[in-house]
Amino acid sequence: MFRIDNSLNRISKIPRAKFAELGFTERNHLQEWIANQPDALGEELLIIQKEFDGFDDTRERLDLLAIDKSGALVVIENKLDDSGRDVVWQCLKYASYCSTLSKTQVAEIYQRYLDKANSGHDARKAICDFLGQESFEDVVLNSGNDQRLIMVAANFRKEVTSTVLWLLKHKVYVKCFRATPYQDGNSLLLNIEQVIPLPEAEELMIGISEKESEELSTERVQAARYVLRTEFWHRTLEALDKAGVDLYSNVGPSRDHWLNAGSGLSGVPYTMIFNKDEARVELTIARATKAANKAVFDALFTQRDKIENAFGARLEWRRNDEKKSSALAYGKDFDGHNKSSWPEMTDWLVVHMAKLERAISPFIPSLRTMVHHLDVKEGVESGDVSTEAQASS
Repeated sequence: MFRIDNSLNRISKIPRAKFAELGFTERNHLQEWIANQPDALGEELLIIQKEFDGFDDTRERLDLLAIDKSGALVVIENKLDDSGRDVVWQCLKYASYCSTLSKTQVAEIYQRYLDKANSGHDARKAICDFLGQESFEDVVLNSGNDQRLIMVAANFRKEVTSTVLWLLKHKVYVKCFRATPYQDGNSLLLNIEQVIPLPEAEELMIGISEKESEELSTERVQAARYVLRTEFWHRTLEALDKAGVDLYSNVGPSRDHWLNAGSGLSGVPYTMIFNKDEARVELTIARATKAANKAVFDALFTQRDKIENAFGARLEWRRNDEKKSSALAYGKDFDGHNKSSWPEMTDWLVVHMAKLERAISPFIPSLRTMVHHLDVKEGVESGDVSTEAQASS
């Protein structure tokens, strides 16, 4: 901090002091200053208790307890010239103790604070006024696990700042303020500045934290789904084996929601689908070119009555003109992520995949011949005839 001398157009440094050297104490001075001027911490806070000791089976006291404008409880822990090693642990303990406080209990704590100060104010009304609510019934206080931590000290040890940054990354909302006393002759000055997170970076950090949290949540959901799908396919493959359906005999469980088996025609597999709300069997037509896929689909569609009679039900014929691939499908609604549904689902897939293979397999040889001729034709027209095409032409 510097003093400005207008007459000389110069600045001179004001010496930094220490609280202990100035005779200041944590409880009688720093705590009182913040309690009576909470906006020194950069926001509107309602102090509702000092030296709060209302924890069961412990004699511990937190320095200041406050409410922020969102109705969250804020634990404020003050240290003087050194934060000490244990300040983060203290704050976390206090936050955990406070996490169980109900709205009524919070109001009662504040009322005791007001009564001790002989203010004559009603705590519930004061809370309503602070939060801009008409009645206490509309007030939401201390919701969920969103208790906040504020630490104030002249110096923060490296082990403290490292832990705080880690907590911030894991969405524990912590702020650190450096309180620095200065002595300018007979004048005493106090500077309180937010050092973690830096004010200009706070919004960015919150945004990054929310993004990381969303990504982590997505990753966890995906991981859970992968485990679920693998387990489901393991059971389904066992059911197919027991039923004597050898179509998937060389296929292992997958973490995907689909499982393919060869039909004898490249790029046209039989597919089982496991969705949250549905099981489905398909013939997926996904060869290299759109033209080949539509040709296979159209050839099968000319045999629609025979195929559906052999299958025993009407199929969904999905030519998908706007897409490269096509499909023949048949599905049924299930509560797929409920494991109690799995025995019925696996039985259904075994029965209907066997039916689909029996209905389609008689047409595979002719389709294979057809796509071979298409491949040869496309190779000749493009001037890039494969060795196989040349040998057969």
